[in-house]
Amino acid sequence: MICFPNAKINLGLHIVNKRTDGYHNIETIFYPIPLKDALEFVPAPDFSFKQIGIPIHGDPKDNFVIKALNALKEKYEIPPIEIYLKKTIPFGAGLGGGSSDAAFMLKLLNQFADLHLPDNILEEIASTIGADCSFFIQNKPVMASGIGNIFEQINLSLKGYIIYIIKPNVFVSTKEAYSLVKPSPPSLSLREIVKMPVEEWKNTMVNDFESSVFRQYPVISEIKDKLYMHGATYASMSGSGSSVYGLFKEDIKPDFEDCFIWKGTLE
Repeated sequence: MICFPNAKINLGLHIVNKRTDGYHNIETIFYPIPLKDALEFVPAPDFSFKQIGIPIHGDPKDNFVIKALNALKEKYEIPPIEIYLKKTIPFGAGLGGGSSDAAFMLKLLNQFADLHLPDNILEEIASTIGADCSFFIQNKPVMASGIGNIFEQINLSLKGYIIYIIKPNVFVSTKEAYSLVKPSPPSLSLREIVKMPVEEWKNTMVNDFESSVFRQYPVISEIKDKLYMHGATYASMSGSGSSVYGLFKEDIKPDFEDCFIWKGTLE
């Protein structure tokens, strides 16, 4: 069985306040994009995992795909499988690649093992793996609040926009990014901003991480400025970085040296 876990971008991100448990309450919009990994598994005598594409360092047992498998194995009978993951979505980029891999693994295993688990149960399991994992179960644009795990469906379509994802060779620690931000409630909610024409987002839709991350890593700020120079209707860092995306009405010829570059058309 095979599937193609996709990435997401954040449209705006407000860090509202710090919780008593040490996490932060946020407000953001998750929007799926067609940058995809490939995930496949086949029946096998024993469980195994192989990964190709963009190298992922660390213990394979910590991979979100394996965490998803183990989360289901704790409660349900899963036959042995051999898992193959091809990474195309860069990690540490604010694109949710690992979370997407986990969510799609849950959905594929649900089908493979005939578990017949509804979306709300899959979302509950996904939330134990990562804060934004649950989003990829239904994989539709949502307003996310709480720690990024409370979803509200929104009526939003960016269909037809050309999107460029640019990621420099920089890793931004999410923990570090949060430590540099002073939380504050937004003066205008994203619920209202997203109703405005996309052309007006440049002056109203803000990612609160940008000011501190840009100071630490000026190259990320330069990429955003360059996307606007190329004619982006809207450009922003996604999540806590380090990727930056630009939405365009017409195609461009990007000139970003030593960067991961990906182009797609939004659906």
